[in-house]
Amino acid sequence: MKNIVILGSTGSIGTSSLDVITHLGEDFRVLGLSANNNTDLFLKQINLFKPKFAAVLNPESYEKIKDQIPPQTRLLPPEIDSLCFMVSLPTADLIINGVVGAVGFQPLVAAIKAGKTIALANKEPMVMAGKTLMTECERWQAAIIPVDSEPSAIFQCLAGMTGAHGYHKISDQISKVFLTASGGPFAKRKNSLSTVTPAEALNHPRWKMGKKITIDSATLMNKGFESIEIMNLFNLPEEKVQIVIHPQSIVHSAVEFYDGAILAQLGEPDMRVPIQYAITYPKRLPGPVKKLNLFEAAKLEFFEPDLDRFPCLDLALVAARRGGVYPSILSASDEIAVDAFLKEEIKFTDIAKLIYTVLKAAPQSSGVATLNQALEADAWAREAARICLTEKAYTKAII
Repeated sequence: MKNIVILGSTGSIGTSSLDVITHLGEDFRVLGLSANNNTDLFLKQINLFKPKFAAVLNPESYEKIKDQIPPQTRLLPPEIDSLCFMVSLPTADLIINGVVGAVGFQPLVAAIKAGKTIALANKEPMVMAGKTLMTECERWQAAIIPVDSEPSAIFQCLAGMTGAHGYHKISDQISKVFLTASGGPFAKRKNSLSTVTPAEALNHPRWKMGKKITIDSATLMNKGFESIEIMNLFNLPEEKVQIVIHPQSIVHSAVEFYDGAILAQLGEPDMRVPIQYAITYPKRLPGPVKKLNLFEAAKLEFFEPDLDRFPCLDLALVAARRGGVYPSILSASDEIAVDAFLKEEIKFTDIAKLIYTVLKAAPQSSGVATLNQALEADAWAREAARICLTEKAYTKAII
């Protein structure tokens, strides 16, 4: 029996995780669930999976459902400590962190300090302070199994050599990592991106994801985040990470070793594959996903990313190069900018401009950020980004 806590159970990662658990059967049990706003779906999940614990972070959502929780489930207070409590439960075997943004930072730290195995889809904490978090994993004998398709692909290519606790220790055998990206909805769009609407940006050609990550995929910021994430997860310098636009999304990433061998993970673009692998690791069990037909996927294309058209990716790589708290500032200002775009307060092309303006105003920083420094930088960047929005003070995104 494997007891699982899922943070963000009503999002795309959470719902896919529950679908996988349903197919896997009674050896996998839901111990705890958390959500934010989608109370109708959350109540359905609670009644179906009967977790011992549940939490909603939004106080209004809490008030809405507190009298509808079945007696076998304990509804925790609407605060971040409730998530930290659930991930630290002695009976929890696996934590699936599927929340969006920096809100997942403190629960991740709590899970690490509790020595848990974490299936991590919430990439922002690994962007903010990934190196320090990996050090904490070693200190507390915790393990992170990446869930995002591309970091998971790299993990799968390396796991047979190292196991979940050691994949960040073999960077000296890796010549290069090929981090693939679909290119998003605008990879082949020739005209200006300044007129892009939220509806257009949310129409991803390959993946069905939440709004924030879908916009990040459209700007290619998501690939910038993943670059920083895998540098931290796998202890790789920037020069060993090659971003590759691969529109078919069949090759989910590949690892080139010093002997010239390249290992790649291929499959249909379905998040349930990496999610199930994280849940059942180190075993592989039958799953609900359609198998890849190589004859149907005969044509595979690979291109270099266009940093001029997608400056968010360039900004992410600059932040990674500078280190310190810059990645944390990048992540926080992106959250504010994406939210503003979704509310139609700024243009699609203003996302990069706003992030650049905040990065440019940031105090000098280098080295490895501590957990506290990352959180402080996150708070500073959010306030700076909000001021820029209010004053409409953002400029061309070139560093």
